Amino acid sequence: MLGLPDHVTACLFDMDGVLTQTATVHNAAWTETFDDFLRRRSERTGEPFTAFDPHSDYPKYVDGRTRADGVRTFLASRGITLPDGDPDDPPEADTVNGVGNRKNVILVRRIKEDGVAVYDGSVDYLRAARKAGLKTAVVSASANTPDILRITGLGDLLDARVDGNVARAEKLPGKPQPDTFLRGAELLGVAPKDAAVFEDALAGVAAGRAGNFGIVIGVDRVGGTHGADLKTHGADVVVRDLSELLEGTA
Repeated sequence: MLGLPDHVTACLFDMDGVLTQTATVHNAAWTETFDDFLRRRSERTGEPFTAFDPHSDYPKYVDGRTRADGVRTFLASRGITLPDGDPDDPPEADTVNGVGNRKNVILVRRIKEDGVAVYDGSVDYLRAARKAGLKTAVVSASANTPDILRITGLGDLLDARVDGNVARAEKLPGKPQPDTFLRGAELLGVAPKDAAVFEDALAGVAAGRAGNFGIVIGVDRVGGTHGADLKTHGADVVVRDLSELLEGTA
């Protein structure tokens, strides 16, 4: 009924793009942040301005990663290196943490303006998994996870949470390293081989594969080549919506 191997007893869900329709909000916030940074840098240095591409740059360099890792990885693709700074740097600071914090200010503003929607198929799947006796956790790079779970009511359907706040406090490397997923399995009291990972990000499926989880399910909300890319990065199965797993059409 759930499209999982019989031995799987726990589900580890990414949030943005899997449970909630916030991946597009994150993408828009990153686009606004990086375009502002790159435009100001162009004006200062005389280098040509090349905008952040939300269709290719976001999934390749940012999606699924911690804020700081997303900043580092994207800017490195442009040959730009910034000092890390401090986690509490002001949003105006041209440091890795400052740029990341600038993005978060924009994200929070957009969430307040537009709200947060969930994927109905994912909520149905969560309910079905819990009814079947499976343990559930969210594993997200976002530090805004607690607020979003509260706003959407999804927190009531989850047994554990590993997010950007937990990763920072426990010094866990972000995706594509498997550490946050491994921590999620540990909190649920299951071995990685007995847990399923649900991810829409390339870095996330790579993390699931690196952690030797029982099954890695890629969620393709984008279309185009993204489904094939998810498979290349480690997804065992790719679906457009988790409802396909309930319907047996995956």
